[in-house]
Amino acid sequence: MDDDRETARLWRVNKTIHELVRDRGYQVADEEYNIDLETFKAEYAPNGGSVDRNRLNFFTEHSHLENERLFVFYSTERNVGVKTMRQFIGIMEEKDINRGIIIWSDKMTSSAKKVIDAMKDTFQLEDFDEAYLLVNITHHYLVPKHEVLTTDEKKALLARYRLKDSQLPRIQQADPVAKYFGLERGQVVKITRPSETSGRYCSYRICL
Repeated sequence: MDDDRETARLWRVNKTIHELVRDRGYQVADEEYNIDLETFKAEYAPNGGSVDRNRLNFFTEHSHLENERLFVFYSTERNVGVKTMRQFIGIMEEKDINRGIIIWSDKMTSSAKKVIDAMKDTFQLEDFDEAYLLVNITHHYLVPKHEVLTTDEKKALLARYRLKDSQLPRIQQADPVAKYFGLERGQVVKITRPSETSGRYCSYRICL
């Protein structure tokens, strides 16, 4: 029963991380995030036991940015420490990838988080708690549509309204939606909300 519950949990996590990666512009096949629970069980827990997290790891390329690749890594250790981070970064070095996401189940130690900060000039690393990925927050009816602007779109926006970065409303990097899209400092997100008078209302926020 515990294995079944864990399998169902990882099925949901797997679905959300593939949707997240797709929404960031990376290549993801429909069947990768539309996989049903029974197919997931057959592929990743074929003997009815626990899911092998190593088999959930995957690489993908960006649909528009040349040589932009991403590695998604599931920690097999419940409490992620420096040893796991070395394993994670070792695979990225071997595959010559500088952007990665590590997914953990119970805890990420302060030492592991320091590795992310220490390596930020070489690798762009993010970490996600499995609990965060159990549901896709962007699908919630209270969360309006968010779209990350390209550099050119941001320039056009600022020119159109004769604005400086400092004049835009802000969104923090720690905001759950900003974390979902991997917003970096200086990036602008367009937020579209329904409006009773005009049908929809657009606003913009800059990540700080």
